[in-house]
Amino acid sequence: MRQANIIWFYIGLLALLNCINVKAEDPYRYYTWTVTYGTISPLGVPQRGILINGKFPGPTIDCDTNDNIVVNVINKLDVPFLITWNGIKQRRTSWQDGVLGTNCPILPNSNWTYKFQAKDQIGTYNYFPSIGLQRASGGFGAFNVQTRSVVAIPYPIPVEEFTLLVSDWFKADYKVLEQKLDQGLSLPLPDALLINGLNKAATFVGEKGKTYKFRVSNVGIATSINFRIQGHSMTLVEVEGAHTLQEVYESLDVHPGQSVAVLVTLHAMPKDYYIVASTRFTKPILTTTGILRYAGSNNPASLPLPIGPTYHLHWSMKQARTIRTNLTANAARPNPQGSYHYGTIPVVKTLILGNTAAKIGGKLRYAVNGVSYVDPKTPLKLADWYNIPGVFSLNSLKEKPTNSTPVLGASVIGTELHDFVEIVFQNPQSTVQSWHLSGSSFYVVGYGSGTWNPDLRKRKKLYNLNDAVPRHTVQVYPYSWSAVLVSLDNKGMWNLRSAIWERRYLGQQLYIRVWNDEKSLFTEADVPLNALYCGLAKKP
Repeated sequence: MRQANIIWFYIGLLALLNCINVKAEDPYRYYTWTVTYGTISPLGVPQRGILINGKFPGPTIDCDTNDNIVVNVINKLDVPFLITWNGIKQRRTSWQDGVLGTNCPILPNSNWTYKFQAKDQIGTYNYFPSIGLQRASGGFGAFNVQTRSVVAIPYPIPVEEFTLLVSDWFKADYKVLEQKLDQGLSLPLPDALLINGLNKAATFVGEKGKTYKFRVSNVGIATSINFRIQGHSMTLVEVEGAHTLQEVYESLDVHPGQSVAVLVTLHAMPKDYYIVASTRFTKPILTTTGILRYAGSNNPASLPLPIGPTYHLHWSMKQARTIRTNLTANAARPNPQGSYHYGTIPVVKTLILGNTAAKIGGKLRYAVNGVSYVDPKTPLKLADWYNIPGVFSLNSLKEKPTNSTPVLGASVIGTELHDFVEIVFQNPQSTVQSWHLSGSSFYVVGYGSGTWNPDLRKRKKLYNLNDAVPRHTVQVYPYSWSAVLVSLDNKGMWNLRSAIWERRYLGQQLYIRVWNDEKSLFTEADVPLNALYCGLAKKP
């Protein structure tokens, strides 16, 4: 009997040790998406749209931090297709970023499966087609990452969340828009604005006295959009995956590619109130409305529409200086204000990127530091991984603007893993720019008018080296500059692009290669077993 007890004791001990040593894998979420054309009527007139599982906009991905996302995309269009996951960092695996610099396209009547992890992220993101101007006809959707239950959030838990995809919209099909750009012509002002694919009818219902979170993303291709709710203030709680100190605003500007989350308490008289989206910096101003409806109320909105924004989050030069000290960084793990002392880290490289418009071959193109980007037939990432010559030249782009005549090329800037880099976006043009970096978030530390120079770093009114918010997009005002600091700790090939899609389509983008000579799965995953091959890249 004693011997049997001893045996069972050791069996139990081994089972306990095994439980201690086994780490459960993070949950998986599986999706199958069929991409088709379909008839939609967002402006009351039938037109061709790009649908995912028959939906416009596409399905929302709701997941938790560190969840594994598996999306099988079946392409039923008549052209190649890719989806990029705007703001999802793709830790160690730029293979999943879904742009032509990292992925071969999914050909018509074929499929490809994305597999990636929402690693150490929370926040409001989105996805959309990355090839050509396809996203101008749909194929976009929301991507929301919730905090794990063991990580506290720094604001009261709302009773419910609402997701709002605000966008500009054209009546013309995306292929017509592409033809216009291919002819060397610029796109006209969009025809209208949409909220969740609707021009007027998007409705959100809540109860008086309760607080709701609104996740707002600008998924348009051209215009900055101001967002506000009639008769209600908004408390900002998140910008592009970073928590902020809770400041109250009556309206927010959301530039192309950007996302915010706000809390709204329903404190007013029960009835309908307008949710208003209107373009910024356009003539004429385009406006659309949705409805915030108090539950049980049948009273339509009776107050006059707000005629314009009152406050703008940090997007104006004046607000950038006055509000920045009230913002704090916080991602999937707690990060009290100023705890990450990015302002004390030595900068190893400064990139000054100037956007310009030029004629190349008699047609309109956009360039960065004298190079207008053109995708090679072989993805840059595959060429780099397999050492395929003739696809791109490392450091083919100058690290500051030049006066040379712009040329076509595949622009790649070389950096080393863990480089701490300053990027200055210099805008000598009369329109607002919006830039996005894949693979990393950067600290937006400075805005200023005129031409940037190193001495401006010493001006505290222009540079915030203490507690800026990490984001993946940044706006640059006309004839001005914006400066960011980024720790390039994610190995891979990463797209740095204009979020204004005409400009990206015509060359205003480049890639940053983050590299070291160590081959380790801890720093970068191997090429996926299901990787697609094209151009000079052949499957081994």
